[in-house]
Amino acid sequence: MCRRADGWLKSVIGSKNMFDRALNSALQRPLQRLAARLIALGLHAEQVTWGGFLLGLSAIPLIALGHSRWAIVCVVLNRLADGLDGAMARQTRPTDRGAFLDISLDFLFYAAIPLAFALADPTHNGLPAAVLIYSFIGTGCTFLAFAVLAAKRGDSSTAYPNKGFYYLGGLTESTETIAVFVLMCLVPAWFGVLAYGFAGLCALTTVTRISAGIQLFKPTPPKRGRPGQP
Repeated sequence: MCRRADGWLKSVIGSKNMFDRALNSALQRPLQRLAARLIALGLHAEQVTWGGFLLGLSAIPLIALGHSRWAIVCVVLNRLADGLDGAMARQTRPTDRGAFLDISLDFLFYAAIPLAFALADPTHNGLPAAVLIYSFIGTGCTFLAFAVLAAKRGDSSTAYPNKGFYYLGGLTESTETIAVFVLMCLVPAWFGVLAYGFAGLCALTTVTRISAGIQLFKPTPPKRGRPGQP
């Protein structure tokens, strides 16, 4: 089913995982070298996961207090840690707990950025921030629901074979999300327009994932017995 899932999304949204896969490929070797150095220093993948999460949350007070450009540093360091923890895990021993923390803290970080802009200017940013967070719920719940059922069936993704769970792609993935966050921090006055626009793309991703789930998780028809048998 994994090839069918990847192929279904490719037919719906065109070039699947294009930006994420290209970026991951370009950064793979430097991340592996840096991961090896951190391991030699005695650090563990989960420590990097938590450290990156805390750095990402540091963007909230910076944005809320009007220092959004400094928040870009926190966003970039969070993403660097997100790549490093996976590289470190693959060089040591990947664990289910590590995979659980990685995706859980990622979603919490994503929701933190629109929340920070809402805190910075509740009057103008409150509604677009709420719409964007709602759209993140759509992409997140369909992503995780698909992963749970894929794991139940024993399937794995051909696009991301190194992930600790079925990683179903979409139109709005990590690279696109971070690019929008950085643009929001560079031009805070555009937050509303960017939030509504990206929420629309997230909605499209949610629809394609629901469509994929409906098509690929069809009930298996019961086998018919031989002629003369019930």
